[in-house]
Amino acid sequence: MPRAILIVLDSVGIGGASDAAAYGDTGADTLGHIAEACARGEGDRVGLREGMLHLPNLVALGLGRACEASTGRMPPNLDPIGEPAAAYGYGIETSRGKDTPSGHWEILGLPVAFDWGYFPDSRPAFPPELTEALIREAGLPGILGDRHASGTAIIEAFGAEHVRTGRPICYTSADSVLQIAAHEEAFGLDRLYDLCLTARRLCDPLRIGRVIARPFVGDEGTGFTRTANRRDYATPPPEDTLLDILAREGRAVTTVGKIGDIFAHRATGREIKPHGNDACLDAALEAFRALPDGGLVFVNLVDFDTEFGHRRDVPGYAAALEAFDARIPEIWEVLGAGDLAVVTADHGNDPTWRGTDHTREHTPILAFGRDTPRGALGGRSSLADIGATVARHLGVPAPRHGRSWL
Repeated sequence: MPRAILIVLDSVGIGGASDAAAYGDTGADTLGHIAEACARGEGDRVGLREGMLHLPNLVALGLGRACEASTGRMPPNLDPIGEPAAAYGYGIETSRGKDTPSGHWEILGLPVAFDWGYFPDSRPAFPPELTEALIREAGLPGILGDRHASGTAIIEAFGAEHVRTGRPICYTSADSVLQIAAHEEAFGLDRLYDLCLTARRLCDPLRIGRVIARPFVGDEGTGFTRTANRRDYATPPPEDTLLDILAREGRAVTTVGKIGDIFAHRATGREIKPHGNDACLDAALEAFRALPDGGLVFVNLVDFDTEFGHRRDVPGYAAALEAFDARIPEIWEVLGAGDLAVVTADHGNDPTWRGTDHTREHTPILAFGRDTPRGALGGRSSLADIGATVARHLGVPAPRHGRSWL
């Protein structure tokens, strides 16, 4: 019985979304603009990387062709040599948001057809009744922030005051999210988690997709640093996804990285939560080696988004892409006869774009294995086609949305 591994390169969009204007993202192209910046020398950083974006293994799978199909142009140095070794194309997100839950749910067969709630880009950003309830129910002396902000910038701005006063730092972004940052020692990690559970309940009537705990350490003298103890509290998917179907079918599932959080820990099987792209991929490949027939490993590689996209770090993003590319042979190595690997993304986060938020883009689809069909997939009308394809490959009923290319 075949198996599958699904790898989400968080925020590695490839431009071209026809509805980008509705999100203020006309022209955004994460991968294309990184490649162009590298070609101009803007992706160089001493001791990290230099020169043209170099992704030979992903190009061999058809990544450059997928980019060209999406936008009509080939990014520098992603020109293919020979026929691709994968089925390649791009996914068109149909969900109404460009956020993490929307992208992941749609990948597994559930496009988000409703409107998330958002907090306005104003000061204060949060409605007074929400703030007052959070302070009252959690016994807080108040909150800091209360605005749209970069997570690293707002900790730098308010970290010292937070330690002095005990007021947590609350902020948001263009996503449907309430983020709460607090010092692991001065405030307490468990207390932060409890506070986020309270905030999750209070945010439910507002249709806020996620509440995120953002713990940090350090002091005013040495600076503050976020830790790996982030925790997301997401609203659960309103309908079944491929994960629910696999659970009913008794199939083995291992989810790696923040997948468990994104799906509110429903039908997420064995959860593993390492820190960083390499550690997550290590865990995913180890899990796949031991995966029973008919099972799925589903992994999110979040560093592209959190460490480089939101921070508008072109050299860092380029280096992370090259580091993942170098590990494609390891993915090939774990695939047995009949196994399928799919590499995709959930949205864009163009590091050359204005602001620090996600960008509305198409996402790459690269599907490969020893026995899987190769060639052009074109533009898939929904990311849900990925879930439908994996379902067919595994021989289970398909989710309600999406169309398999197999």
